[in-house]
Amino acid sequence: MPADSSLADLVAAELAEPVDPRVAQVAAAIAARHKEASRAVLFYGSCLRERQLDGLMLDFYLIVSSYAEAYGRGWLGAANRLIPPNVFPFAQGGLTAKYAVLNEADFERECGMRARSVSVWARFAQPARLVWAKDAEAGAAAAASVAEAAPTLFALTRPTLAAEERDDPLAIFRAGFALTYGAELRAERVHRPAAIVDADPDRYARIGRAVLTERGEGAPAEGQSWRWRQRKGKMLSVARLLKASATYAGGIDYLAWKINRHAGTKIVVKPWQRRWPLLAAITLLPRLLRRGAVR
Repeated sequence: MPADSSLADLVAAELAEPVDPRVAQVAAAIAARHKEASRAVLFYGSCLRERQLDGLMLDFYLIVSSYAEAYGRGWLGAANRLIPPNVFPFAQGGLTAKYAVLNEADFERECGMRARSVSVWARFAQPARLVWAKDAEAGAAAAASVAEAAPTLFALTRPTLAAEERDDPLAIFRAGFALTYGAELRAERVHRPAAIVDADPDRYARIGRAVLTERGEGAPAEGQSWRWRQRKGKMLSVARLLKASATYAGGIDYLAWKINRHAGTKIVVKPWQRRWPLLAAITLLPRLLRRGAVR
Protein backbone atom coordinates (compact mmCIF):
# COMPACT_ATOMS: atom_id res chain seq x y z
CA MET A 1 0.00 0.00 0.00
CA PRO A 2 1.13 3.64 -0.40
CA ALA A 3 3.41 4.93 2.34
CA ASP A 4 0.82 7.52 3.39
CA SER A 5 -2.07 5.04 3.78
CA SER A 6 -4.30 5.62 6.76
CA LEU A 7 -4.17 3.37 9.80
CA ALA A 8 -7.67 2.09 9.04
CA ASP A 9 -6.67 1.20 5.47
CA LEU A 10 -3.49 -0.55 6.63
CA VAL A 11 -5.40 -2.63 9.17
CA ALA A 12 -8.19 -3.46 6.71
CA ALA A 13 -5.67 -4.58 4.09
CA GLU A 14 -3.82 -6.76 6.60
CA LEU A 15 -7.05 -8.35 7.85
CA ALA A 16 -7.99 -9.17 4.25
CA GLU A 17 -4.75 -11.01 3.40
CA PRO A 18 -5.35 -14.62 2.32
CA VAL A 19 -4.93 -17.60 4.64
CA ASP A 20 -4.62 -21.35 4.19
CA PRO A 21 -8.06 -22.54 2.96
CA ARG A 22 -8.19 -24.97 5.89
CA VAL A 23 -8.00 -22.03 8.31
CA ALA A 24 -11.02 -20.44 6.63
CA GLN A 25 -12.88 -23.75 6.88
CA VAL A 26 -12.15 -23.98 10.61
CA ALA A 27 -13.36 -20.40 11.07
CA ALA A 28 -16.61 -21.10 9.21
CA ALA A 29 -17.19 -24.20 11.34
CA ILE A 30 -16.62 -22.22 14.54
CA ALA A 31 -19.11 -19.60 13.35
CA ALA A 32 -21.63 -22.32 12.50
CA ARG A 33 -21.41 -23.72 16.05
CA HIS A 34 -22.92 -20.47 17.37
CA LYS A 35 -25.30 -19.96 14.45
CA GLU A 36 -27.02 -16.58 14.18
CA ALA A 37 -25.01 -15.09 17.04
CA SER A 38 -21.77 -15.23 15.04
CA ARG A 39 -20.63 -11.92 13.60
CA ALA A 40 -16.94 -12.34 12.74
CA VAL A 41 -14.02 -14.72 13.24
CA LEU A 42 -10.45 -13.43 13.54
CA PHE A 43 -7.33 -15.58 13.15
CA TYR A 44 -4.25 -14.47 15.08
CA GLY A 45 -1.12 -15.72 16.80
CA SER A 46 2.10 -17.45 15.84
CA CYS A 47 0.37 -19.79 13.39
CA LEU A 48 -0.07 -16.84 11.01
CA ARG A 49 3.61 -17.25 10.14
CA GLU A 50 3.49 -21.03 9.76
CA ARG A 51 2.95 -22.93 6.53
CA GLN A 52 2.78 -26.34 8.22
CA LEU A 53 -0.26 -26.21 10.50
CA ASP A 54 -0.56 -29.87 11.43
CA GLY A 55 0.26 -30.47 15.07
CA LEU A 56 -0.15 -26.80 15.99
CA MET A 57 -2.89 -25.06 17.96
CA LEU A 58 -4.64 -22.39 15.86
CA ASP A 59 -5.96 -19.31 17.65
CA PHE A 60 -9.23 -17.57 16.82
CA TYR A 61 -11.52 -14.93 18.28
CA LEU A 62 -15.22 -15.36 17.62
CA ILE A 63 -17.17 -12.10 17.81
CA VAL A 64 -20.86 -12.57 18.58
CA SER A 65 -23.88 -10.32 18.71
CA SER A 66 -24.66 -11.20 22.33
CA TYR A 67 -23.81 -13.88 24.87
CA ALA A 68 -27.47 -14.79 25.26
CA GLU A 69 -27.69 -15.55 21.53
CA ALA A 70 -24.36 -17.39 21.55
CA TYR A 71 -25.15 -19.72 24.45
CA GLY A 72 -28.85 -19.57 25.16
CA ARG A 73 -29.80 -19.98 28.80
CA GLY A 74 -27.22 -21.14 31.30
CA TRP A 75 -24.11 -20.02 33.10
CA LEU A 76 -21.75 -19.71 30.12
CA GLY A 77 -23.11 -16.30 29.16
CA ALA A 78 -22.66 -14.98 32.70
CA ALA A 79 -19.11 -16.38 32.82
CA ASN A 80 -18.26 -14.72 29.51
CA ARG A 81 -19.64 -11.40 30.71
CA LEU A 82 -17.99 -11.44 34.15
CA ILE A 83 -14.54 -12.80 33.20
CA PRO A 84 -14.19 -12.43 29.43
CA PRO A 85 -13.46 -14.22 27.24
CA ASN A 86 -14.69 -17.80 27.34
CA VAL A 87 -12.28 -20.13 25.52
CA PHE A 88 -13.23 -23.41 23.83
CA PRO A 89 -11.31 -26.16 22.03
CA PHE A 90 -12.17 -27.03 18.44
CA ALA A 91 -11.10 -29.49 15.76
CA GLN A 92 -11.87 -29.51 12.05
CA GLY A 93 -10.28 -31.20 9.04
CA GLY A 94 -7.37 -32.59 11.02
CA LEU A 95 -6.49 -29.22 12.57
CA THR A 96 -6.81 -28.37 16.25
CA ALA A 97 -7.74 -24.92 17.48
CA LYS A 98 -9.07 -22.90 20.34
CA TYR A 99 -11.32 -19.89 20.10
CA ALA A 100 -12.17 -17.08 22.48
CA VAL A 101 -15.62 -15.49 22.51
CA LEU A 102 -16.45 -11.81 22.95
CA ASN A 103 -19.53 -9.88 21.97
CA GLU A 104 -19.12 -6.87 19.69
CA ALA A 105 -19.42 -4.32 22.48
CA ASP A 106 -16.84 -6.05 24.67
CA PHE A 107 -14.45 -6.53 21.74
CA GLU A 108 -14.66 -2.83 20.88
CA ARG A 109 -14.00 -1.89 24.53
CA GLU A 110 -11.11 -4.35 24.99
CA CYS A 111 -9.29 -3.09 21.88
CA GLY A 112 -9.37 0.49 23.15
CA MET A 113 -8.52 2.71 26.08
CA ARG A 114 -11.49 1.50 28.15
CA ALA A 115 -10.13 -2.05 28.20
CA ARG A 116 -10.26 -3.88 31.52
CA SER A 117 -7.01 -5.73 30.74
CA VAL A 118 -4.20 -5.74 28.19
CA SER A 119 -5.09 -9.14 26.76
CA VAL A 120 -7.11 -8.22 23.67
CA TRP A 121 -5.45 -5.03 22.46
CA ALA A 122 -2.00 -6.54 22.96
CA ARG A 123 -2.92 -9.44 20.68
CA PHE A 124 -4.57 -7.33 18.00
CA ALA A 125 -1.77 -4.79 17.87
CA GLN A 126 -0.09 -7.77 16.21
CA PRO A 127 -1.07 -9.15 12.77
CA ALA A 128 -4.46 -10.81 12.40
CA ARG A 129 -6.78 -11.97 9.63
CA LEU A 130 -10.53 -11.56 9.31
CA VAL A 131 -11.29 -15.07 8.07
CA TRP A 132 -15.07 -15.06 8.33
CA ALA A 133 -17.75 -12.37 8.61
CA LYS A 134 -21.51 -12.63 8.62
CA ASP A 135 -21.80 -9.61 6.34
CA ALA A 136 -19.97 -6.44 5.34
CA GLU A 137 -21.27 -4.54 8.37
CA ALA A 138 -19.99 -7.18 10.79
CA GLY A 139 -16.61 -7.27 9.06
CA ALA A 140 -16.30 -3.48 9.13
CA ALA A 141 -17.16 -3.36 12.84
CA ALA A 142 -14.50 -5.96 13.66
CA ALA A 143 -11.91 -4.10 11.57
CA ALA A 144 -12.72 -0.79 13.27
CA SER A 145 -12.15 -2.35 16.68
CA VAL A 146 -8.87 -3.97 15.62
CA ALA A 147 -7.68 -0.59 14.30
CA GLU A 148 -7.81 0.76 17.88
CA ALA A 149 -5.42 -1.85 19.29
CA ALA A 150 -2.10 -0.36 18.14
CA PRO A 151 -3.08 3.22 19.14
CA THR A 152 -3.97 1.88 22.60
CA LEU A 153 -0.56 0.23 22.91
CA PHE A 154 1.15 3.46 21.84
CA ALA A 155 -0.86 5.69 24.18
CA LEU A 156 -0.12 3.50 27.19
CA THR A 157 3.51 2.71 26.35
CA ARG A 158 4.95 6.06 25.24
CA PRO A 159 4.86 7.61 28.75
CA THR A 160 7.20 4.86 29.95
CA LEU A 161 9.89 5.64 27.36
CA ALA A 162 12.71 8.16 27.23
CA ALA A 163 11.90 11.22 25.13
CA GLU A 164 14.15 10.14 22.26
CA GLU A 165 12.28 6.81 21.93
CA ARG A 166 8.73 8.12 21.97
CA ASP A 167 8.65 8.63 18.20
CA ASP A 168 10.39 5.35 17.30
CA PRO A 169 7.66 2.88 16.24
CA LEU A 170 9.78 -0.24 16.77
CA ALA A 171 10.96 0.87 20.20
CA ILE A 172 7.36 1.57 21.23
CA PHE A 173 6.11 -1.81 20.04
CA ARG A 174 8.98 -3.68 21.71
CA ALA A 175 8.45 -1.87 25.00
CA GLY A 176 4.69 -2.26 24.77
CA PHE A 177 4.82 -6.00 24.24
CA ALA A 178 7.33 -6.37 27.08
CA LEU A 179 4.95 -4.51 29.39
CA THR A 180 1.92 -6.53 28.33
CA TYR A 181 3.75 -9.83 28.75
CA GLY A 182 4.38 -8.72 32.32
CA ALA A 183 0.64 -8.25 32.79
CA GLU A 184 -0.28 -11.87 32.05
CA LEU A 185 0.80 -15.33 33.16
CA ARG A 186 3.04 -16.29 30.27
CA ALA A 187 4.96 -19.48 29.59
CA GLU A 188 7.04 -17.94 26.79
CA ARG A 189 10.68 -16.99 27.32
CA VAL A 190 11.63 -13.42 28.21
CA HIS A 191 12.95 -12.58 24.71
CA ARG A 192 9.56 -13.31 23.12
CA PRO A 193 8.21 -9.70 23.09
CA ALA A 194 11.16 -8.38 21.05
CA ALA A 195 11.03 -11.41 18.74
CA ILE A 196 7.44 -10.53 17.80
CA VAL A 197 8.57 -7.20 16.35
CA ASP A 198 11.77 -8.56 14.85
CA ALA A 199 9.79 -11.17 12.90
CA ASP A 200 8.31 -8.40 10.69
CA PRO A 201 9.86 -4.99 11.46
CA ASP A 202 8.56 -3.43 8.23
CA ARG A 203 4.99 -4.20 9.24
CA TYR A 204 5.40 -2.69 12.69
CA ALA A 205 7.15 0.36 11.25
CA ARG A 206 4.25 0.99 8.81
CA ILE A 207 1.58 0.59 11.45
CA GLY A 208 3.54 2.58 13.99
CA ARG A 209 4.16 5.51 11.65
CA ALA A 210 0.45 5.66 10.87
CA VAL A 211 -0.41 5.67 14.57
CA LEU A 212 2.05 8.46 15.29
CA THR A 213 0.85 10.50 12.30
CA GLU A 214 -2.83 10.22 13.17
CA ARG A 215 -2.74 9.96 16.98
CA GLY A 216 0.67 11.28 18.01
CA GLU A 217 -0.18 14.88 18.80
CA GLY A 218 -0.45 15.92 22.41
CA ALA A 219 0.74 14.18 25.54
CA PRO A 220 0.53 10.40 25.64
CA ALA A 221 -2.14 9.00 27.94
CA GLU A 222 -0.99 8.16 31.45
CA GLY A 223 -3.97 6.30 32.95
CA GLN A 224 -3.41 3.78 35.72
CA SER A 225 0.18 2.78 36.51
CA TRP A 226 1.73 -0.19 34.76
CA ARG A 227 2.49 -1.74 38.14
CA TRP A 228 -1.22 -1.81 38.91
CA ARG A 229 -2.10 -2.87 35.36
CA GLN A 230 0.31 -5.80 35.60
CA ARG A 231 -0.91 -6.83 39.05
CA LYS A 232 -4.51 -6.70 37.86
CA GLY A 233 -3.61 -8.61 34.69
CA LYS A 234 -2.00 -11.42 36.68
CA MET A 235 -5.09 -11.73 38.87
CA LEU A 236 -7.35 -11.83 35.81
CA SER A 237 -5.12 -14.47 34.24
CA VAL A 238 -5.51 -16.64 37.33
CA ALA A 239 -9.30 -16.12 37.26
CA ARG A 240 -9.42 -17.06 33.56
CA LEU A 241 -7.31 -20.14 34.21
CA LEU A 242 -9.65 -21.30 36.96
CA LYS A 243 -12.70 -20.58 34.80
CA ALA A 244 -11.17 -22.47 31.88
CA SER A 245 -10.95 -25.59 34.00
CA ALA A 246 -14.75 -25.63 33.87
CA THR A 247 -15.41 -24.22 30.38
CA TYR A 248 -12.53 -25.71 28.38
CA ALA A 249 -12.68 -29.47 27.80
CA GLY A 250 -9.19 -30.85 28.29
CA GLY A 251 -8.02 -27.51 29.64
CA ILE A 252 -5.50 -29.05 32.04
CA ASP A 253 -3.90 -31.05 29.22
CA TYR A 254 -3.72 -27.94 27.03
CA LEU A 255 -2.19 -25.91 29.84
CA ALA A 256 0.48 -28.56 30.42
CA TRP A 257 1.20 -28.83 26.68
CA LYS A 258 1.61 -25.07 26.29
CA ILE A 259 3.90 -24.71 29.31
CA ASN A 260 6.02 -27.71 28.29
CA ARG A 261 6.34 -26.32 24.77
CA HIS A 262 7.40 -22.82 25.78
CA ALA A 263 9.19 -23.36 29.08
CA GLY A 264 10.91 -26.68 28.41
CA THR A 265 9.26 -28.37 31.39
CA LYS A 266 8.02 -31.98 31.50
CA ILE A 267 4.70 -31.67 33.29
CA VAL A 268 2.65 -34.87 33.13
CA VAL A 269 -1.07 -34.58 33.86
CA LYS A 270 -2.27 -37.21 36.31
CA PRO A 271 -5.65 -38.97 36.05
CA TRP A 272 -7.01 -37.26 39.16
CA GLN A 273 -6.18 -33.86 37.65
CA ARG A 274 -8.38 -34.64 34.65
CA ARG A 275 -11.20 -35.72 36.94
CA TRP A 276 -10.92 -32.59 39.09
CA PRO A 277 -9.55 -29.90 36.74
CA LEU A 278 -10.45 -26.94 38.97
CA LEU A 279 -8.58 -28.42 41.92
CA ALA A 280 -5.71 -29.36 39.60
CA ALA A 281 -5.43 -25.78 38.33
CA ILE A 282 -5.41 -24.42 41.88
CA THR A 283 -2.66 -26.81 42.99
CA LEU A 284 -0.59 -26.58 39.80
CA LEU A 285 -0.35 -22.81 39.56
CA PRO A 286 1.83 -22.14 42.67
CA ARG A 287 4.30 -24.82 41.56
CA LEU A 288 4.59 -23.28 38.11
CA LEU A 289 5.20 -19.82 39.54
CA ARG A 290 7.88 -21.10 41.93
CA ARG A 291 9.65 -22.91 39.10
CA GLY A 292 9.41 -19.92 36.77
CA ALA A 293 7.50 -21.89 34.14
CA VAL A 294 5.02 -19.03 33.94
CA ARG A 295 5.66 -15.38 34.78
